[in-house]
Parts: sequence; structure tokens; C-alpha cells
Amino acid sequence: MTDITLRPLIASDSLEALTALLHASYASLAAQGWNFTAVDQSVQTTRERVASGQAFVALGGAGELVGTVTIAPPKRPDGRYLGDPVPACYTQADTAILAQLAVHPSCRGQGVAERLMDMAEDWARAQGYAHVALDTAVPAEALRRRYERRGYVLIGDVQWAGKTYPSVLMRKALGRDTLTETAA
Repeated sequence: MTDITLRPLIASDSLEALTALLHASYASLAAQGWNFTAVDQSVQTTRERVASGQAFVALGGAGELVGTVTIAPPKRPDGRYLGDPVPACYTQADTAILAQLAVHPSCRGQGVAERLMDMAEDWARAQGYAHVALDTAVPAEALRRRYERRGYVLIGDVQWAGKTYPSVLMRKALGRDTLTETAA
């Protein structure tokens, strides 16, 4: 499938279909024993996660959802993140939080995840954020390498309640956009 369009999530998009996409995309991680939230999250959890920031979707040629990512503002220091205390890096005023990166297995290897991350990082930069933070499972080496190739660096770790794995916290400095650099 080469005809893939990316755009912001809109109100008429089906959150049931988005949740099913997350389940399909994270099934290979579940098969390895890693119970990422997106493995089996409810439609209500999907709704809450996309409402917290800006979600982007990738659509296949027939208009079906084949990818997604969510980028959100920092969390409140006294708040909760999926039921857990919020890590300090997720509360910094200059840091947006990337979550729910997913590409349907039938569309992998086409650069969809990279394009979704580009959109999320561009959104964060346009909102004035200097960094983007994320977390992923320590044993998910391929995911960690993907993020490292994009400039994310390890800044800590966390053990989310109920997860079968420890997680790493990673952050990327966004840098200035080219318009700012040329104007300077």
C-alpha cells in the first residue's frame, strides 16, 4: 500500500477503528509478553488519550486508518498518567509528550511511522515546545533504536504499575525551525 495520506484526527474519525488499529499494531509486542497500554486499551482510554493533545492519523488508499500518533502538552506534576504518578520529564513546561505511535502491520516498512513522528514533532515545535519526550519498554530494543536514530536520548527509567517490563524515558531536543534560523 503506497497511497497513504496523513492528517490530524477529526471528530468524524471512528475511535472504535482507531482503537482496533492500536490493538492490531501492538499485537506483536503483546506476543512478546509486553502489555503496552495500547495492546488492549478501551475506546474510552483511546478517547482520553487523543483528547489530551493532538492526534494524527495515516489513511490508506480506501480511507482506512493505518497509522496514528498522539502528541500532548506536559502533564500536571500532581496529576496522573494512565493511573500512575507523572514522571518529572513529562511535567516540564517546554516538553511535549509523544504516545500511541502505531502502524498497521500491513503498512510497515513504508516510512509511515517516521512521517507520523515528523508531524508530531512539527506540531510540538509550532506550539513552542523545545523537547519531545516518550517512554518505551526496556526490552523493546528495536523501538529504542528507532527513537535513538531520530535523536531521542535516554533520560531515565520508570516502572509503570501493572506493566510486565521496565520502561525507559527518552527525550529529543527539537532545535529551531529553519524560518527562525534564517531570520536570526
